[in-house]
Amino acid sequence: MGALTPGSTVRVSVPASTANLGPGFDAVGLGLGIRDGYAVQVLPAGAGLEVVLEGEGAQDLPADGRHLVARHLREAVETSGHGWLEGYGLRLTCRNRIPMSAGLGSSATAIVGGLGLGFALARGGELTEADLALVNTHAGIAEGHPDNSSASVYGGLTVSWMPSAAVVRTARPVPHPDLVPVVLVPRDTRVDTATARAVLGPQVPRPDAVRQAGRAALLVHALTADPSVLLDATQDWLHQEQRRDVYPVTMAAVDTLRSQGHAAVVSGAGPTVLCLTTTDLVDVVVAEARSWGRGWKVRTPGVARHGLTVVDPPGAGADTDREGARW
Repeated sequence: MGALTPGSTVRVSVPASTANLGPGFDAVGLGLGIRDGYAVQVLPAGAGLEVVLEGEGAQDLPADGRHLVARHLREAVETSGHGWLEGYGLRLTCRNRIPMSAGLGSSATAIVGGLGLGFALARGGELTEADLALVNTHAGIAEGHPDNSSASVYGGLTVSWMPSAAVVRTARPVPHPDLVPVVLVPRDTRVDTATARAVLGPQVPRPDAVRQAGRAALLVHALTADPSVLLDATQDWLHQEQRRDVYPVTMAAVDTLRSQGHAAVVSGAGPTVLCLTTTDLVDVVVAEARSWGRGWKVRTPGVARHGLTVVDPPGAGADTDREGARW
């Protein structure tokens, strides 16, 4: 059965992501150097599906076909023309390092990982640019908004849009070399995306929409050409203030950093805080966050220079991000 013969194994590495970055709601994403690793091994016929979970969420997630990675692995395998578990079995292993329900794109990473595994397995262990575009579209449709998923597919800075309900397109501007993301994860708070989105109203006042459009345009300029305007470029009117009651501690941290001149925003749907700073100021931001005590986990993961990557052998690969493309 081609690539789906017993013994065939594919491993992929997928980065976390942060989305919105203030005004780029549901469109702008940034890949981060925190990575999950996934592997699938083809087993003999009749073995069915075996799911092995390690790391974040291992005790809470379903170890069967309901798992998000498994569901999208199946989607890719069937899209590639193979019957699901017909004449073969599969062992899926997920090694998760990305915190869940934290605003760091863990679900998008899982979707991208499952699709990447399935398409790579069906194509003999490789992913072309066309395959990545296919993963990008499938993942963006599954998520409903392609900001996180596109950043996990491609790494780096992404601006994504859907010209139709069945197509995702992504531009990949080059981030400024001095750009440094600082990630502040509250240790005792988790918020699922559905809860965070439920508080957003169905309409936006025209003045807010006009201001948001201008800042979203400025955001791309700040991230690629002039980080000195990041504070103004990350101002938001559409989603952050509306969610203040959902995570007051997060918003208080955003307020504190912004009052000091740092470009802090809510990462994705929260509750993680993202501060976009520069190489000359990163130590100042980190010191400030650490002064808040042990309630925050402070990380400087760097920008992921590669997105979805086939890793072979384990631990190898082209990615040299600070977190590494480790399997």
